[in-house]
Amino acid sequence: MTVLRPKRTHPAPARPAPGASSSLTPAQRRLGRDWRLAAVFIGPTLVLVAGLILVPIISSVVTSATERHGADTVFVGLDNYTALIDDAVFHKGVLNSFVFTAYAEIFKVVFGLIAALMLHHMRRGRAIIAGVILLPWVIPTVVTAFTWRSLLDPIFGSVNVLLTDSGIGPALAAIGLVDKWPAEWLSDPALALPAVILVNVWKGVPFFTVTLLAGLKAIDSGLHEAAMVDGASSWQRFVHITLPGLRPVMIVTVLLSSIWTFNNFDLIWLMTQGGPGDATAPYVMVAYSKAIQQLQLGAGAAVTLVMLPIIAVLVVILVRMMRRSDQPGAADMGRGRSLSPVQRRALPWVIVAGSVLVLVWASPQIVWKAALVLGVFVVLAAAVGRVVSTLAARGNRLAARLVAGGGSGVALAGLLGFVLAPIYWMTVTAFKSDDQIVARGDDLWPTPWSTEQFTNLFSGRAFGTWYLNTILVSVASTVIALVCAALAGYALARLKFRGSESFTVTILLTYVMPGALLFIPLYQLMSGIGLNDSLWSLVLAYPTFTLPFATWLLVGYFKSIPAELEEAALVDGCTRFGAFRRIVLPLAKPGLLAVALFTLTNAWNEFLFAFVFITKDDYKTLPVGMQSMIFGDVVPQGQLAAASLLVSIPVVLMYGFGQRFLTEGLTAGAVKG
Repeated sequence: MTVLRPKRTHPAPARPAPGASSSLTPAQRRLGRDWRLAAVFIGPTLVLVAGLILVPIISSVVTSATERHGADTVFVGLDNYTALIDDAVFHKGVLNSFVFTAYAEIFKVVFGLIAALMLHHMRRGRAIIAGVILLPWVIPTVVTAFTWRSLLDPIFGSVNVLLTDSGIGPALAAIGLVDKWPAEWLSDPALALPAVILVNVWKGVPFFTVTLLAGLKAIDSGLHEAAMVDGASSWQRFVHITLPGLRPVMIVTVLLSSIWTFNNFDLIWLMTQGGPGDATAPYVMVAYSKAIQQLQLGAGAAVTLVMLPIIAVLVVILVRMMRRSDQPGAADMGRGRSLSPVQRRALPWVIVAGSVLVLVWASPQIVWKAALVLGVFVVLAAAVGRVVSTLAARGNRLAARLVAGGGSGVALAGLLGFVLAPIYWMTVTAFKSDDQIVARGDDLWPTPWSTEQFTNLFSGRAFGTWYLNTILVSVASTVIALVCAALAGYALARLKFRGSESFTVTILLTYVMPGALLFIPLYQLMSGIGLNDSLWSLVLAYPTFTLPFATWLLVGYFKSIPAELEEAALVDGCTRFGAFRRIVLPLAKPGLLAVALFTLTNAWNEFLFAFVFITKDDYKTLPVGMQSMIFGDVVPQGQLAAASLLVSIPVVLMYGFGQRFLTEGLTAGAVKG
């Protein structure tokens, strides 16, 4: 009897094409089909990453176990680490870094979210307003620092005058937000750290606004429409749809910003140099003081390496979150499988409560003031939203639209005033004479307009040399980063070779690696090869922060280009390099321009490496040169304003003309990368 078996319906395993595997050499089977070409494409990036990032970090570990005794360097084991246990300056620096980061991130998240929501609901002028809001993030840090330093000056600054004339200043003193009036913002230990946090928030809110706005655009509008049909209020839609939809991008943005803020050096140094006393000195400044000013490289390296585990935790979480976005089901991967729904909902509140308790313990004199300021904005926003929801529920849609429009208009005007006021003040100060600045007669408008500050800036100073040095270093480091990143990014996106995933992760890790961990070993390296006080030291050092980002962005952008175009070229007899040069590079122009724009502006604005490596006036770049214009308590406000304007104009113009390419490049690169 014949037994009929059911026919198999699932497909049989795919078999390799005849001769496909047999055509591979043993080395190709072991190392990957394209390993030879990949070695050529990745070689330059691998050499730079290994030589300028990985090896210096290992060198820093070795240095931390040594101590300088006169002209000799001796091995001391863990003595530099154990000495930190009783080091009050180090303790203060770590505490300042935590407090500075925590408060800055809280305010940036709240203000950035409010700004993103306002822009998201705008129907006209969104691109223009977004471009204006982006200005604080675009302009160099040295400009930010000197502008706010001048504004907060207790004698010549406009903040005290404005707050006094409006009656706000005496009211702040009456309720205890400031101890006395007029306030000495940067010389009072109780106000210096909050003032620096304010400036960091001013500069960082645009980054949060842009990223959260992109996240809002990605949320399915159908979810909101369905919730409205079901009768959900604006607040319910915000809590149950908007916030969950923003969770992945918000986590990545907060982690990335926290790494940058925690390792901030240039803004604090340029505004307060860590003072008064050690009131604002972060741990990076403690490391700088020990390594560069006291010439105890081992002690300085120990300070940075002690903080490495904290930074490593943030970096690992960030890498996991960023890489999850490349995988299917990324929206669900962020949910912890080991946690119940109740635990997942409670976890953020537990983290917030724990953070608040830490801040209460670490900075009791700041926490209630920050809570009061933050609470006012949150309560006002919630109140407007509640009124709008109530009016809409009662069917009075016209009144609801008027209230919503009026509230958004007031909030937008306040945001634009906060963003543009320092930039406007810098611009008009640059066109005042010294007599006008001292007399304080016309704060808001020069009478008459004068070019005296620009004339004084270029007479008897090396400002022109600093400008030329900055252009040379920025262009050279951008060319290096662009060429190496294009080759490595294409290899990681297209070529098949063993270790490509590991190298991609390494690139991402070095991308978020803070310069605070590298400036000491790189200083040793440049001293060892005789490149200190040379522009070549900056050209070699700048790829440490430009190359990893450029490679990571281009990997994602190359992946967005259809592979079929290259395959067709290969079938027509084109070589792989020829397809890369003739097909891929022309299609990748937006990504390449975005990379060039970012690397050029980052090199243009860089301060820490230039400050550590360069001491001679003839080799200084603009940020370091402008800092050297201040002699003790003598601050040439007019000349600094003129210099700030000249430094900012090229960056603003580049972003203005390249905004379309920047958006397209980041959308296809950073998001998909």
